[in-house]
Amino acid sequence: MTIAAIIPAYNEDKTIQNVINVLKVSRLINEIIVVSDGSTDDTVNVSKRAGAKVIELETNKGKGGAMLAGVEKCNSDVMLFLDADLVGLKAHHIHNLLTPILNNEAQMTIGVFCKGRPVTDFAQKIAPFLSGQRAMRKELIENLSDLEISKFGVEVALTRYANKNSLCVKEVILEDVTHIMKEEKLGFSRGFAARLKMYWEIAKIVFSW
Repeated sequence: MTIAAIIPAYNEDKTIQNVINVLKVSRLINEIIVVSDGSTDDTVNVSKRAGAKVIELETNKGKGGAMLAGVEKCNSDVMLFLDADLVGLKAHHIHNLLTPILNNEAQMTIGVFCKGRPVTDFAQKIAPFLSGQRAMRKELIENLSDLEISKFGVEVALTRYANKNSLCVKEVILEDVTHIMKEEKLGFSRGFAARLKMYWEIAKIVFSW
């Protein structure tokens, strides 16, 4: 089976190269696709220089729309989705996320932060279904009709699909991995507002279950 790593990114030029570099080290990855979701910073150029295939969306479609754009342009059997702002990601984390899929031990894996930062560890401990680090067969995500409109609720939509279809889902511990919080990227006021917007989009999907 061939494997594509898809990274939805909106203004992540500070961190995305590190994520791409880790993927390039992994022998399991056949293609690396960055979907710039209407970015206005240097995300596109940084990603190209790092060696990724880049899809540029002119307007911001939200995380679900960006992920779908990546899926539509890839040729691989298995999708690995990673956030663009990860810190501490290593090649063995990639291997651990993909191995259960490749060995038919699970139909979907979900990466859960551990020993990265207390605040992100706690958030994923209480809500692991919100993790953006996932691996699955391509046909699973192609079956999601509401992926594009779910925006930041895409993780919830994926979890809901897995539950409804009784898929085998395995949580994978990502030790020493964390991500940059919105308040750190945008400043407290803008970051907090963006977080509230994200939670609202997630809540809409949760309450539609």
